[in-house]
Amino acid sequence: MNKTEFNEKYESLLNEAQTALNNNDLEQSEKLQDQAKDLAREFENSAINLANQNKLEGNESMDKLENVSQTISGQVIENNNPEEANYTNAWAKKLLGQDLTDSEVSVFENTNRTFLNDASFTHTTQNTPTLIPDTVVAGIWKRAEEQYPLWADIRGFAVTGTLTFNKHTAIESGDAAWYDEPTATVDEKNTFAQLRLDGKELSKSVTVSWKMKNMAIPEFIGFLEQELAERIGVALGVAAYTGNGVDQPKGIKTALLETDEGKKQIITYKDAMKYADVIKQISSIHSSYTQGSNFYANNSTIWNSLANIVDGNGRPYFIPDTTSGGVGRLFGYTVKPDASIPDGETLFGNANAGSVKNQNAPLSITTETHAKEREDDYVAYTIVDADVLDEKAFAILSTDTPSKTSAK
Repeated sequence: MNKTEFNEKYESLLNEAQTALNNNDLEQSEKLQDQAKDLAREFENSAINLANQNKLEGNESMDKLENVSQTISGQVIENNNPEEANYTNAWAKKLLGQDLTDSEVSVFENTNRTFLNDASFTHTTQNTPTLIPDTVVAGIWKRAEEQYPLWADIRGFAVTGTLTFNKHTAIESGDAAWYDEPTATVDEKNTFAQLRLDGKELSKSVTVSWKMKNMAIPEFIGFLEQELAERIGVALGVAAYTGNGVDQPKGIKTALLETDEGKKQIITYKDAMKYADVIKQISSIHSSYTQGSNFYANNSTIWNSLANIVDGNGRPYFIPDTTSGGVGRLFGYTVKPDASIPDGETLFGNANAGSVKNQNAPLSITTETHAKEREDDYVAYTIVDADVLDEKAFAILSTDTPSKTSAK
């Protein structure tokens, strides 16, 4: 069955189901919708098998497949990568303890053999780590970054192993200068420090009862995405700001507190946050970083402090606006709600230019079964690191003095 034939039969079944629904024949409508779902699954499986066959035969052309569609809960979801969809399905079935077809075993083993760099890989035990599919990983990161935009805004890399940057600290001599005609130009002498992202281990466990394992594959994947994203998001979000740099990525506030120059980037205020305090905060970062800077604060601070900063006529400077990626704008800069920032404190800066992060290892998952408790633990694991390239890209407005503030 080609795609044209599939579309005709699929649309016909949906139209008949809609007609039955309009006639209040719910039983017939549900029956026809189920037939449409079965037809979509049949077409998807045929397309995936053809894709695998083409791959094995060295035929890279996917022209026959066009866009494969799968129907889930009545919604048609476009999937332009049949092989990835096949691995996702096989991976979920493996975690749920379901039997895999021969083609699913093949794609599951081959994908994880590459991931583990082990030619002899055979998944024979439940506690063998397996690569989480790209589509699921994307869902996890997306959810996490929506909750913690500071982590999302940090410039990111995905380099296996250690990632090293040269961090420019000073120009000792030879900076641009004016000279009279007979004077030779001084050679430039720069001072650099090495910033290494070695990687910190991040892990999260999700426990699922055997009864819950009877859920459908799409529901199971959605459940894992939500559970992992929620807790991984908290860990990444907090680390972006106050990570200790030892067994966690180094947070921006931690980096500022490490040096006397960095501490100058922490502005303190008493009682209520005022116009002059925020202006001083903005003026503290280097001019080259102002374009692309944002305000970050938790929800309470945004609406109880920033939104209440007014001019001499009592008019607020804060303008509610959800079109720029945050909840509003203050002095032309986007204000983003981030739960990692403590109450009464704001961060202003250019996270993309002033800091870096690296995912040193892909996100994987390991299953451990507890027969007596009738539960399975799904333990996600990755290696991530982050650090600040230039402290002058950030400024913090806080009620605490730098000497009393500590990263948690």
